[in-house]
Amino acid sequence: MRRKDREVSNISDMVDIIKKCDVCRIALFDEGYPYIIPLNFGILYKKEQIGFYFHCAKEGKKISLIKSNPNVGFELDCSHQLLEGVNACDYSMEYESICGNGTITILPADQKVEALTILMKQYSERDNFTFDQRYLDAVEVLQLKVNQITGKRLKKS
Repeated sequence: MRRKDREVSNISDMVDIIKKCDVCRIALFDEGYPYIIPLNFGILYKKEQIGFYFHCAKEGKKISLIKSNPNVGFELDCSHQLLEGVNACDYSMEYESICGNGTITILPADQKVEALTILMKQYSERDNFTFDQRYLDAVEVLQLKVNQITGKRLKKS
C-alpha cells in the first residue's frame, strides 16, 4: 500500500469498518471486462477468518459467472465526509474502505437459514428471524471466503 499512513492493518479494525457499511460490491470475471455488482451482505468473523454472505436469484448472469469462475474481488466503503479547502486541490474526502479477494460458493439448502440470519444481523439489532420456506426455496445463498483483505481510511476529525 502506497499510503501507509492510511492503512488499516488490524483485522478487528477492518471488521469494525465492514460492520458500518451497507453494501458490498463484488467483481466477477466476465468476457473481457469485470462485472461489478452491489449486494446486501452479512459478515461472519471467526478464528481470524472473514466470510461474507449474500442472497440472490437462482439464475441469472451473476450465478452463471460464479459457476464459471468462483474467484471474486470485493469492495466496501463508508464514512464519507467532504473536507473542503480553499483551492480545488485542497479538497479531500474522509472515508473508510476495505478491498480484497476470495472464493465464492453457493451454499447447500441446509446452511441457508444460518447464513441468512448472519445477513439479517448486518441490518438489524435482532438475532432471531423466521424464514418462509417458499422464499428459502426461491433464493440462492452465497458464501465468500476471504483470501486477501486490505483496509484504508482517512479521518481528520
